Amino acid sequence: MVRSVLGRGAAALAAVLLLCAPPAHARTEVSFKTDEYPGAVVIRNKERALYYVLGHGRAIRYPVAVGKRAKQWLGAAYVKGKYVKPNWAPPEDVKRDKPNIPDFIPGGSPKNPMGPRAIVLDRDQYAIHGTNRPSSIGTFASYGCIRMRNADVIDLFERVSLGTKVVVTP
Repeated sequence: MVRSVLGRGAAALAAVLLLCAPPAHARTEVSFKTDEYPGAVVIRNKERALYYVLGHGRAIRYPVAVGKRAKQWLGAAYVKGKYVKPNWAPPEDVKRDKPNIPDFIPGGSPKNPMGPRAIVLDRDQYAIHGTNRPSSIGTFASYGCIRMRNADVIDLFERVSLGTKVVVTP
């Protein structure tokens, strides 16, 4: 009887621990080695992950969608703008591939692919933003922008400031 009680107790404890642990695809604080300063953002295309550097070997890891293989970019950029409920106009290459897409979608519209926040970078037409397609998170989906879950981009938006360094790696 003691064995069966312990067995059930261990199983119950394991179930509780599984329920309390964040899923692998959730925003979470992780161990992270980098030479970047606290407050910097590091995006790893291969991992489809964005890291907000906390310092002391720690970072917040966010799952993201990154550029399609032919649309990815690498290197450093800096935050040049932050927008709440941003309007969206499709870049030329998006319009060329999808000619029926509207020329303008107002901020706040459920059809707006930018979601509730946009963190615009100083590289041509690239941003870190929310999405109206949450199922794309964790994939190679965009034309070079970094897509985040809407709750995650709101969280990151509050953490970064103008001039924040963003480094994109393979």
